[in-house]
Amino acid sequence: MGDPQVMLITGTRKGIGEQLVKHYVTKGFSVVGCSRKDVDYKFDNYQHFCLDVSDELSVKKIFFEIKNSYGRLDYLINNAGIGLANHSLLTPGTSIHNIMNTNFLGTFLFCREGARLMKKNSFGRIVNLTTVAVPLKLEGEAIYSASKAAINSLTQILGKELAEFGVTINAVGPTPIKTDLIRSIPEEKIESLINSLAIKRYGKVRDVINVIDFFINPESDYVTGQVIYLGGV
Repeated sequence: MGDPQVMLITGTRKGIGEQLVKHYVTKGFSVVGCSRKDVDYKFDNYQHFCLDVSDELSVKKIFFEIKNSYGRLDYLINNAGIGLANHSLLTPGTSIHNIMNTNFLGTFLFCREGARLMKKNSFGRIVNLTTVAVPLKLEGEAIYSASKAAINSLTQILGKELAEFGVTINAVGPTPIKTDLIRSIPEEKIESLINSLAIKRYGKVRDVINVIDFFINPESDYVTGQVIYLGGV
């Protein structure tokens, strides 16, 4: 048996990110995670870093540490993200910068540095997190949706740019899942969104994991630049 495969997951302090860590350490991966604050869990095969995903120097440092500790990176899941439920006319510039920096710039920096490390072994799987708010064009979600729409375009273009290096990149768009991200959104708005889906229920983390598992499968080496939305939008 060779060394365990190495996976990097962003935004692992809570919510989807925490569940992703628990899933993949259980499957035997060496998992590296990051968030702004420390986590309250520990696993033998989990290493955590505290950083801002939009800070370029910090991002370069975590990849330097991964290269030194593991010598490679096999999988990257860009889960870190923040949301905002606000009418466009009431949205301050600081909120726009925060959302675009965390959601888009952070994802781009990790994709770039991750692909550079994956390129050395001519293998890699990158999965980005988008949202059904993009195709549903939800009112009150203009900036959040725009940041995720940018991730969709990034995913599709990087699919072409990274293919020659043996690296695939795809995205999964969850429906509302009961995490802190949607806590500030009125319940009636969430219910209205769910009723617009073909499958009318809240999403579950296992729904997201199912698609990620498909994307990172060895047999999925012919799948890249794709966006899969859940729930039937």
